[in-house]
Amino acid sequence: MFDKVYDVIVVGGGHAGSEAAASAANMGSATLLITMNLQNIAQMSCNPAMGGIAKGQILREIDALGGYSGIVSDTSAIQFKMLNKSKGPAMWSPRVQSDRMRFAEDWRLMLEGTPNLDFYQDMVSGLIVKNHQVVGVKTSLGLEVRAKSVVLTNGTFLNGLIHIGDKNFGGGRAGERAATGITEQLVQLGFESGRMKTGTPPRVDGRSLDYSKMVVQPGDEIPEKFSYSDVTKPLTHQRDCHMSFTSPLVHDLLREGFDRSPMFNGRIQSTGPRYCPSIEDKINRFATKDRHQLFVEPEGWHTVEVYVNGFSTSLPEDVQFKALRSVVGFEKVKFFRPGYAIEYDYFPPTQLKHTLETKLVRGLFFAGQINGTTGYEEAASQGLMAGINAALQVQEREEFTLKRNEAYIGVLVDDLITKGTEEPYRMFTSRAEYRTLLRQDNADLRLTPKGYELGLASEKRLRRMEEKHSKSDAFVEFFKQTSVSADDINPILGDNDSALVNQSGKLFKIFARPNISMEDVRKISSVEDYIQEHDLDIETIEQTEIQVKYSGYIDKEKNNADKLNRLEDLKIPSNFDYSQLKSMSIEARQKLEKIQPATISQASRISGVSPSDVSVLLVYMGR
Repeated sequence: MFDKVYDVIVVGGGHAGSEAAASAANMGSATLLITMNLQNIAQMSCNPAMGGIAKGQILREIDALGGYSGIVSDTSAIQFKMLNKSKGPAMWSPRVQSDRMRFAEDWRLMLEGTPNLDFYQDMVSGLIVKNHQVVGVKTSLGLEVRAKSVVLTNGTFLNGLIHIGDKNFGGGRAGERAATGITEQLVQLGFESGRMKTGTPPRVDGRSLDYSKMVVQPGDEIPEKFSYSDVTKPLTHQRDCHMSFTSPLVHDLLREGFDRSPMFNGRIQSTGPRYCPSIEDKINRFATKDRHQLFVEPEGWHTVEVYVNGFSTSLPEDVQFKALRSVVGFEKVKFFRPGYAIEYDYFPPTQLKHTLETKLVRGLFFAGQINGTTGYEEAASQGLMAGINAALQVQEREEFTLKRNEAYIGVLVDDLITKGTEEPYRMFTSRAEYRTLLRQDNADLRLTPKGYELGLASEKRLRRMEEKHSKSDAFVEFFKQTSVSADDINPILGDNDSALVNQSGKLFKIFARPNISMEDVRKISSVEDYIQEHDLDIETIEQTEIQVKYSGYIDKEKNNADKLNRLEDLKIPSNFDYSQLKSMSIEARQKLEKIQPATISQASRISGVSPSDVSVLLVYMGR
């Protein structure tokens, strides 16, 4: 049946698998996507939303490189919000509420429109490996499909086990069977595996809710969008979300089921996500807190199904129902489906290279929850990187990686393979030491040239980015060169409680004041005239404001990043023998031997490797 040898086989059609398949195929590789159910490609298994704190930055980076997630997020959005606008631009994070069904449909149609991409529905039960090189996969129907590289993106399906109260059953998510065979084979090949847990809340009938008792959560008054391309447009109308709260009564009702909770009776041994705990975990860990927020999120434009964000649980269904009926606005709630927890296999990501290729088997790449991450965006970014590098390897081109000062994706991958993770990994802005450089507004400036070189971002995208760059640079220069009189600026300064000036001065210095905004300086005729004359769009104007107001912080981070990059350029030979470094601590030698860092910089970030250990390594390498 399959008489051809594929360049890349992608196993699993979730967010990681979809991006991996798209990137490999768009780079010209003959690609096959094998998934257990073609109807569930890019299924939103948990919340119907994309983006959020740090995740929005990742989504913008995927789009800037030429991935699909940003476009699909725009076409299926029902609400847009820019989070953290009260803070500095390094913290601004875009988020959309999504139409769950349209999201999956749009992904499916985009993939079907991608050249070089074939599809097949079956369960991959094993790999074909010869001389530490993957050469294909085996399916549950007994087929063998040959390939030069394989990307595993199995999500929560590897030996997945679903828990609802004292009941449990095999499954990758509700209504779908688990995947078996792969974990056992990988362990036989020498891989270390582990178990993790995640969970999901009940879905309820929106017609049974009383929204008048809840707090309305509208989208932005002037919504933006994710994709930098011109193929999508911002929303012109939006759906509201709502907010309610738990109470001491709700907590007491939930506690009545703790003896039947797999979280507390020992049925679940694996680690769940620290930053997205179940409701029973929250009331157990934060016993003094008498209420928790619940976000009531519609699942689409027209469906009545509602996602109860903040009420993730694996308690018995009757306990879930009784407790939720005691939440304000939920007094008459009807369930569509209960919440549940799911345990699944993962493989500690220290077993990977920066390309996401495994160290033990050449041509085999891991992406998504198989690496211990949680979240659609984290998975999609890994899928993109794995698909890119699988294609590059087959094409005998140089590998593609991103540094920590280049992208949140670079931070994510480096954290995983250098530090590993013993709990589901989620990205936060605090994980990025260069977050002032890695803003959501400039992902295109940082990454679109790289996407273009890879063959993923179009020339049209590149030219659009270059125009934005040149126009914003010119606008910044205008502020540096243009003076404003005291008579013209003092009324504006007075209105903003900012110190008045007694003589003319450069606009740049005035605009750099923290309480003076672009809206304020546009009241000066020369500024507004410049904007109109050069036909500047919102993106360019926003970029200019950030460059003026945060120039000092940006320059400082660039200098720090340059220092880091000097260490990044110091390569460590592969298979370096650390046992010969007797003056280095035993712990450092063991950690370095296990992780095999590619550079001195990566070695310095490994837990247990001290600055003195790095000095020993530098001396031995003659640096």
